Amino acid sequence: MAYTQEVLPTPLDATSNPPPLFDGTTRLYTYYSCPFAQRVWITRNYKGLQDQIKLVPINLQNRPAWYKEKVYPENKVPALEHNGKIIGESLDLIKYVDSNFEGPSLFPKDPEKAKFGEELISHVGTFTGALYTAFKANETVKQADAQFDYLENALKKFDDGPFFLGQFSLADIAYIPFVERFQSFLSEVWKYDIAAGRPKLAAWLEEINKIDAYKVTKTDPKELVGFYKKRFLEQQ
Repeated sequence: MAYTQEVLPTPLDATSNPPPLFDGTTRLYTYYSCPFAQRVWITRNYKGLQDQIKLVPINLQNRPAWYKEKVYPENKVPALEHNGKIIGESLDLIKYVDSNFEGPSLFPKDPEKAKFGEELISHVGTFTGALYTAFKANETVKQADAQFDYLENALKKFDDGPFFLGQFSLADIAYIPFVERFQSFLSEVWKYDIAAGRPKLAAWLEEINKIDAYKVTKTDPKELVGFYKKRFLEQQ
């Protein structure tokens, strides 16, 4: 599939006027370096919905008041404006976009794969939570071992492709924004290579980084590491 690089719009801040809300346009309110919003951005891209779902980036450091007042009272991203309503929460949104728009399906019909996919998606909060806790508590390597071993074992379940459910799916999309960040941070600060001794995870990373729909959503690793250092190391 030929992939056209889109021109990314400039983020809207406190001085910006709102777009013409609820005019029939489907909009994904996002922040370019937010891992939660990145999940929905990848899903949109992979399904080829660049024309159907318009990106509206919000400057989270200087948010426009209208975003909370008129769009999403939770005042966070991602949020999707579709059919006259606003939907939030990234794991709900990737399922919503997959089910309600055209393009290749991102969830298998096979019952065993579907069940395992739901298990993986349910576990992602545990995965991220364990690593966040570890970053703060100096148990980083021990926790990282446990969580990345979990991914390595999960990748052994189906052998008809390099991804969690064989083919690329919402399960991969749920994890990759956080794996991307943890990989850079662990490597830079702890010299910890998440792929070392984990051949399935190494292959998963290699294959997922060939997917244009994901590649265009990546944040500069230096920016990610700087953000995580500030969040986790400077408070200690």
